Amino acid sequence: MYHILLLPLLSGLVAQLAKFAFEPNRRKLDFKSIVAYSGMPSGHSAIVASLAAITGLELGIASPLFAISFIFALIVIRDALGIRQYLGQHGKVLNILVKDLRDDQVLDEKYPHLLEKIGHTPAQVTVGAAIGILISVIGYMVF
Repeated sequence: MYHILLLPLLSGLVAQLAKFAFEPNRRKLDFKSIVAYSGMPSGHSAIVASLAAITGLELGIASPLFAISFIFALIVIRDALGIRQYLGQHGKVLNILVKDLRDDQVLDEKYPHLLEKIGHTPAQVTVGAAIGILISVIGYMVF
């Protein structure tokens, strides 16, 4: 049963490390880049898709725990696609406004630069989910 814990964590780690292969010129190999919110593929999607997949494989798709993990995956993926993309747009606009008002020293000291890329595109979510499902299926077959 430890597969239900370990395989999703492994999926998230693989997805986060894969970001260096997809975007090698934009990322430095450091802790901040490994835990980055955005980019190809989605680590969040990999974790929750893996959790739903391994739960379904281990306990069956009729299991209440599979239903819970599947609904949880839908919520997390929807959040990564929608709300966090929207927050990134807000961050971009606010950064532009603060930059345009650069003469005001209070703005520079009081308002930090906001993250602009905290969401995922549909392709990033799809690849992340595929990584998570694939790792869960392979882990299930091996163990």
